[in-house]
Amino acid sequence: MRFNLSRDARPQAMTLLIAALISVALWFIPFAEILTYPFRIFVTFIHEGGHAIAALLTGNTVMSLNVAMSGSGETYTTQGGWFSQMFVSSAGYLGATAFGALLLILIRRAVAARVVLLGSSLLILALTIIYGLLKPVWSGEWAMLSPFTIVAGVLLSIGLFAVARFANARVATFFVSFLAVQCVLNALLDLKTVFFLSSPFAPSVPTDAVNMANATHIPALFWAIIWIGLAFVILSVAMRAYAVSREHKTVQQDLPFEEPLDI
Repeated sequence: MRFNLSRDARPQAMTLLIAALISVALWFIPFAEILTYPFRIFVTFIHEGGHAIAALLTGNTVMSLNVAMSGSGETYTTQGGWFSQMFVSSAGYLGATAFGALLLILIRRAVAARVVLLGSSLLILALTIIYGLLKPVWSGEWAMLSPFTIVAGVLLSIGLFAVARFANARVATFFVSFLAVQCVLNALLDLKTVFFLSSPFAPSVPTDAVNMANATHIPALFWAIIWIGLAFVILSVAMRAYAVSREHKTVQQDLPFEEPLDI
C-alpha cells in the first residue's frame, strides 16, 4: 500500500509509528508478554463483542460471552440461517481489525483521546455485565459463567477509565494509538494462526473458519484467506483516510511527538 502522507498527518503518523515499533519490539523481549497481556485480553473482548453484535444485528440471541486467561474466547448465540452464521463467524477477526482501524480514524479526525478511551471502557463494561454476567445468571446457565471474564472485564474498564480521567492529553493520545496497533496486530496474528489451523494437514481445532465451513460447506482454508484479504482491505481504507490532509479542519492536538510544520 502506497500513500502520499499529508503534512498535517506527520505528527500523528510519528505517534503511530512509535506505537507500532514498541509493539513489535516487545515481541523480542523475554517476559514482555506480561506488559501486553491486558491489551491481548482487550482484543479478545473486542473479537467476542464482534460476534455478539453481529448476532444481535441478524436477529439472534446472545447467551453468553467468555474470555479465557489464555487469551481465547467463546461467544454462545442462537443460530439463524446461513447468512446469519456467516456474518456472525466473520465478525470476530474482522471486527477486531475494524475496531483498530476505527481508533486510528477517530484520532486522525481529532476526536479527543479521552472520549475514545471512555467509549472503549463503556463497551467492555457493557459486554462484561450483560453477556458475561447477567445473561448466564438470568438463563440459569451457570456453566457459561466465567469468573475470569467478569474480573478481567471490570479491571480493563477501570484501567481505560483511569487513563482517560487522569492521564494528560499526550499520554492518552499515545495510549489510543498503541491500543489501535495492538488490535490490528493481534487480529492479523490470529488470522495467521487460523490460516495454518485451516490447512488439511493441521489437527482438528474448532475455529471461526471451521464454523464458516460447516455453514457453507466450503473449506475453512478458503475463508481464512478471504478474511486475511478483507483485513488488509480494511487497513488500506483506514490508512488512506489517515493520510488525507485536514489542514483546513481541526487537527488533533497534544501529540507526543508533535513538531511544528511549515504551513
